[in-house]
Amino acid sequence: MKLTEMRAELDAKNISAAELAQEYIKKIHDTDGKVNSYITVCADEAAAAAEHAQSLIDSGNSKPMTGIPVSIKDNICTKGIKTTCASHMLDDFVPVYNATVIEKLNSEGAVILGKTNMDEFAMGGSSQTSYFGGVKNPYDTSRVSGGSSGGAAASVSAGLCAAALGSDTGGSVRQPSAFCGVTGLKPTYGAVSRWGLIAFASSLDQIGVIANSAADTGYVLNCIYGQDKNDATSSARAQGNYTAKVGSDIKGLRIGLPKEFFGEGISDEVKTAVMNAAEYYKKLGCELVECSLPSLEYAVSAYYLISSAEAASNLSRFDGIKYGFRSGLGEDYNSLISSSRREGFGDEVKRRIMLGNYALCSGYYDAYYKNATMIRTQLRSEYAGIFEKCDVILTPTAPTAAYKIGEQENDPVKMYLADICTVTVNIAGLPGISTTCGYDKNNMPIGMSLVGRAFDEQTIIAVCDRFEQDFERKEARIR
Repeated sequence: MKLTEMRAELDAKNISAAELAQEYIKKIHDTDGKVNSYITVCADEAAAAAEHAQSLIDSGNSKPMTGIPVSIKDNICTKGIKTTCASHMLDDFVPVYNATVIEKLNSEGAVILGKTNMDEFAMGGSSQTSYFGGVKNPYDTSRVSGGSSGGAAASVSAGLCAAALGSDTGGSVRQPSAFCGVTGLKPTYGAVSRWGLIAFASSLDQIGVIANSAADTGYVLNCIYGQDKNDATSSARAQGNYTAKVGSDIKGLRIGLPKEFFGEGISDEVKTAVMNAAEYYKKLGCELVECSLPSLEYAVSAYYLISSAEAASNLSRFDGIKYGFRSGLGEDYNSLISSSRREGFGDEVKRRIMLGNYALCSGYYDAYYKNATMIRTQLRSEYAGIFEKCDVILTPTAPTAAYKIGEQENDPVKMYLADICTVTVNIAGLPGISTTCGYDKNNMPIGMSLVGRAFDEQTIIAVCDRFEQDFERKEARIR
């Protein structure tokens, strides 16, 4: 059921907000043991929120998200509800305030079902680095859900919420959405407030939406977008009304196909599925434009240097003193901090902190971090050049479909290189949306991404929606 349809059913009182929430909570208890998409299920809080939502409906004061059941990635702060970042470091942390996006959802009467599983501190591409155990793909539980918002994507794919909020630093909303056969939207940097999002890499992080369709992602984005006095990086340029172009004619639209995204390392099945989507758009009257992003070969290196450097800085606050996990070892202040961080953080987080601190060290800063920021500038310039002759850009979301659990997690370099299709969008601060465009030989979803100009989410949502109208999406086995 689309969110607009769910809204109509609630407002017509064909179903109550309480009944809807109870149905989802029951399904979570019955099903999520097979997927592990939730860390915390908020049954009591959801019941109270549903009661409040029904009072708004009964009084004729319902808003678009009133009574809509959603899940929240566990790195977005929720007052009175554990927010763990899937880490031992924060496994008992209960925030005393809500993130701005949570305040906006609450103001419309949305029903939060729980906090979803993820890679620890959003560092990973498989959601297997979680302290609470890895997330499994609802299409095939022997395969990964993608990451780091794997729990959010799996919760939507398995029918355990109507929509979800995740965070996207280098593809963490779009890649798991591709793996789990749902739609994931990463807005323009600054379109949604990051206040209350526990930071990984502050210049790259962006809260995004995962749902069952492109129109549904825009529907949720209409609630959470906007400038925020608590976030200096949020922008007044965010325009809202993100579903305004849905259903409009896209004939004459210019779709760019950067040749670098279809080269070595991209599986033949993925290339075929994405090019079939391109041909679909061509039949609708769109113009396919060959273009180039020459700096793509440096993108992954630049991304991991920038993100790891920022992560090393952001995670320095977790010292076991003010809050979070505190070790029982340590004879003095410094050894207590060292022990707390050693025991509280997982291997991948430690790896990124070490890489980031190395890149920022005197003598290495110019060679690594400074060069990475120059690549960022170059990529922004190259994207600007493409958008002079294109309206949107079409690429694969990931080089392959979801792989077997344990297949890549022990090879960090291989895992990092798998982000090649998504990281440039974060580096350049552009909006991107991923949807399913085919299935591989194992019947696993294949994702394609549409990238737009800054703050032009309306166009990519509409173009994505047009494809979804004629594409027959298969449901996950666990649903």
